[in-house]
Amino acid sequence: MGIFITGDLHGGLDIKKLSNKSFKQGQHLTKKDFLIIAGDFGLVWDESREERYWLDWLNERAYTVLFIDGNHENFNLLNTYDVDEWNNGKMHRLRPHVYHLMRGQVFNLSGKKFFTFGGAVSIDKEYRVENESWWPQELPSDSEYNEGMYNLKMNRFKVDYIITHTCSTIMLTRLKNLYPEKKALSKINTYFDMVEDKVTFEHWYFGHFHRDENVDTRHTALYNTVRQIEA
Repeated sequence: MGIFITGDLHGGLDIKKLSNKSFKQGQHLTKKDFLIIAGDFGLVWDESREERYWLDWLNERAYTVLFIDGNHENFNLLNTYDVDEWNNGKMHRLRPHVYHLMRGQVFNLSGKKFFTFGGAVSIDKEYRVENESWWPQELPSDSEYNEGMYNLKMNRFKVDYIITHTCSTIMLTRLKNLYPEKKALSKINTYFDMVEDKVTFEHWYFGHFHRDENVDTRHTALYNTVRQIEA
């Protein structure tokens, strides 16, 4: 089994990075292989014809598509999907091979443990319309924070990979040219500081900042790059 990861999709805007031309390895995978999208999936938005087309297109890829939510999702619509148990965690099944990995879960994929936690602050929310182009559920609830810490505790605070949309305040201070994001720090960033402190992990991947950068040896920001993390 192979596991790959990339950054934000933004609906059809950045989906070209998964084309056969850009993601050549994808043509040779199977449904037992996984491609993870680190938030701002953007294809649960308005149920338009274009949205349905791209969801079907993803479902027809050779591999299985997994994603966490970002801040640019229609959470009212996303939460209408039934919650299923899958590989030890909770998920929404959008298509037979397109799954939303819910917040605060620990999934077992190919014998590796993945802690998933979506959400982030929209720095442009003042220009958006609530429940039309912005949803307050972009930030986690207390129950989601608590469930995440409980699941980490049940795994003795040890996982192989952490997949989030935004990052800890610690990592944010190491990213350059992000003044608006640094100004909009919230509880989710300090929560991830606790995760940094408590959890033993091999690597942490996140999206949100529209850059591809190894912040250090254990933290990577992704956007256009598709990276293989497990053979």
